[in-house]
Formats: sequence, C-alpha cells, structure tokens
Amino acid sequence: QVQLVESGGGLVQAGGSLRLSCAASGRTRSDSVMAWFRQAPGKEREFVAAISWSGASTHYTDSVKGRFTISRDNAKNAVYLQMNNLKPEDTAVFYCAADRRRSLLGSRSTYVDAYTDWGQGTQVTVSS
Repeated sequence: QVQLVESGGGLVQAGGSLRLSCAASGRTRSDSVMAWFRQAPGKEREFVAAISWSGASTHYTDSVKGRFTISRDNAKNAVYLQMNNLKPEDTAVFYCAADRRRSLLGSRSTYVDAYTDWGQGTQVTVSS
C-alpha cells in the first residue's frame, strides 16, 4: 500500500500561483508514473498532468499547458505541481495519483482507472 498526501492548496486570486506537493510513503516505488487529477463540484475527476518515473517525459491536458508544470524528486518521494496564471475555472479538489504498474507515459496515462493509488486531495479555489 502506498500513502499519498497532498498539500499546498488554498485560496488565490485569478492570475496568482500555487505550488502543490504530494508526499509518498509506504510501499513507494520511484519508478512509478505519477499524476495530478482534479475534480470540480458536480463534475467528473479529470486528468491534469502526468510525469514518467525519471521526469524526462511529461504530459498535460490542453487547458493547463503553458501554465502548469509537473515535476518530481525521487530522492524525496515527492511530486509537485506548479500552477501559474490561475483561472477561476481551475477551482477544484486536486488529487495526486500513482501508477505502480507503469514507469513510462502511455495512452492510458490520462485515465483515472490507470492509477493504483490516490491521495485525499487538496482544495484549490481561484477567485475572480
């Protein structure tokens, strides 16, 4: 079992920045694909960004490209999401996820059911 704990959420004005962190513990594997998803009220959980085990490959949903950056520090068992130029439509609970079955990004990396472990989420609210 892997435990994922997110932090760094909060309330920010449009145009502002936040940096989310995800700390992994338990039976962690540094060779897992890691990702961030988000879920807005009344909507399904959606993919935001993913990163390969080495950090060499990343993938983003179109709406956050150029604004968000995913990164990882395997020595610290941590994954980060730097969010700049935040918009009200970014308001959601952000979740960290790990796919212990894969090390490289692939066609399934954007799917919720591709991930084996999830954090509890951290709220991000962007005011206009």
